[in-house]
Amino acid sequence: MNEIAVTLVQTTLNWQVKAKNFEHFDNLLSKAREIGHLILLPEMFTTGFSMSPQNLWDEPEGRTLEWMRAQANKHHAAISGSVIIKENEGFYNRLYFVYPNGEYKVYDKRHLFTLAGEEKVYRAGRKQLIVEYEGWRIMPLICYDLRFPVWSRNTMDVDFMYYVANWPERRSDAWTTLLKARAIENMCYVAGVNRIGDDGNAIYHSGDSVLRDPLGNPVWKAPAGQEVVQTVTLNKSTMLAARDRFQFLTDRDGFALDF
Repeated sequence: MNEIAVTLVQTTLNWQVKAKNFEHFDNLLSKAREIGHLILLPEMFTTGFSMSPQNLWDEPEGRTLEWMRAQANKHHAAISGSVIIKENEGFYNRLYFVYPNGEYKVYDKRHLFTLAGEEKVYRAGRKQLIVEYEGWRIMPLICYDLRFPVWSRNTMDVDFMYYVANWPERRSDAWTTLLKARAIENMCYVAGVNRIGDDGNAIYHSGDSVLRDPLGNPVWKAPAGQEVVQTVTLNKSTMLAARDRFQFLTDRDGFALDF
């Protein structure tokens, strides 16, 4: 498939109240003018970025996955976002990629945000995820992963990578700069989907969600601080033409990930 339509959801999150967030996203998606092949929600979209997983966790195939499957079925689209999961007596900041038929894949956040003490309450993931969907190779990532280019490096012919996030406004310059860098260095489409508003710690998020092309140019930018549900179409031929013209990926360095 040469084109894929991606729906990015930038919105507020109800602090640590899962039922309200399920209802909120249900309403947003139901009222959207257009839904694409893939719906992207922010990081920890059911709770906000919380360090209290003991009271907020869900089972790997619990209520959250059930809700995501229902949305995927309803909108005939894949849906993705991260949530708090408990598995093997540990907590994970886990991203789900749920296909329209209900099948799913998961990615556990690799880089835990030590500034907030995330590594003290969550376990880090150890595996990258590549999703095959609608003829596209897609790499999902989570928030703080954005600061680590080796983990995001396009060594597996990725066409599109995206970061779901709760990235605060006070570091928005890093957010916008690094998303642009990831697109340029990896010669692929890159999206950042971020929340807006204050969280339970009075930390403000301006959103600044964006989708960039393989040369780093913005295909779409969300208005800062505003709720928006936007569908953007990506064209693979445009990406491949850019790669063929510049050949940057041919000159990339090899490396081995060290755990």
